[in-house]
Amino acid sequence: MAVLAARAPGIRRALLIVNPASRRGARLQGEALDAIRSAGIVCDAMVTETAGHGATLARLHAPDYDAVFTLGGDGTAVEVIGALAGSGKPVGVLPGGTGNLIARTLGIPVKVPDAVSMLVRGDRATIDLGKITGGRLFAFSAGVGIDARMIEGAPAALKRRLGVMAYVLSASRAVLRREDFLVRATVDGVVHERRASAVMVVNFGAVLNDLIRLGPDIRSDDGVLDLCVFSPRTFRDSVRVIWRLLRKDFSSDECVLYVPGRTFRLETVPPRAAQADGEIVGVTPVEITVAPLAALMLIPRRD
Repeated sequence: MAVLAARAPGIRRALLIVNPASRRGARLQGEALDAIRSAGIVCDAMVTETAGHGATLARLHAPDYDAVFTLGGDGTAVEVIGALAGSGKPVGVLPGGTGNLIARTLGIPVKVPDAVSMLVRGDRATIDLGKITGGRLFAFSAGVGIDARMIEGAPAALKRRLGVMAYVLSASRAVLRREDFLVRATVDGVVHERRASAVMVVNFGAVLNDLIRLGPDIRSDDGVLDLCVFSPRTFRDSVRVIWRLLRKDFSSDECVLYVPGRTFRLETVPPRAAQADGEIVGVTPVEITVAPLAALMLIPRRD
């Protein structure tokens, strides 16, 4: 990601947007406020009431603050990031949800006091965003197949009870079912057709603090997104592909396709549910474009 040359200037006033419906949001609100205020920052908290309310709060109130923090899941983070895209107002993501994919991808600690400490003393980085037709933005990825099945198979009640293990169990079931489908992916006007079990348009290549990389040379600040199509035909193929991702081995493999681009259209037979940053956003066909360097993020210092 593009880290600004100068260190992040001091934050004097901050807004904390809390989603109390997220797995840890309500419980950690006081802890987050204490941590931010202990850093010498005047901080006000506002609580979301419905889906989309975080974006409304950010648009209305962010001009009065030097930075905006979110405390909730990935959905809350993306709402606020999207609402402030292009505004020049930095967003700091505090992990208060189940998966906390965006926070983990940015290297933000799971413990809220540690996250606050690193963000207020960290850097600012501009990143690309993905935009789905209809206006929905995403920071990490959108896709169909195993990732969407994982989201569908982890209902809110299970996530509250098991946390991230709900996703692990759901993903394991999806992998074992090995459902495949025909995908027609059009990238910058060029058509790619194949059978697949997972199709993703990604902005970040690293997953879970770089435990896995989804593809080669994937950057969040290069003005493009990357199509990743995984087409294992057997369980043995699946194991090999996963092992390669863990080893960051991107040599040629007939079960994997990588294509960078700026415009994408995903069509599937049969139609499939699509997800974006952990939220189901509809069914295929899905059209996606890149919004280059649209978001300004607070991130841990990159020395």
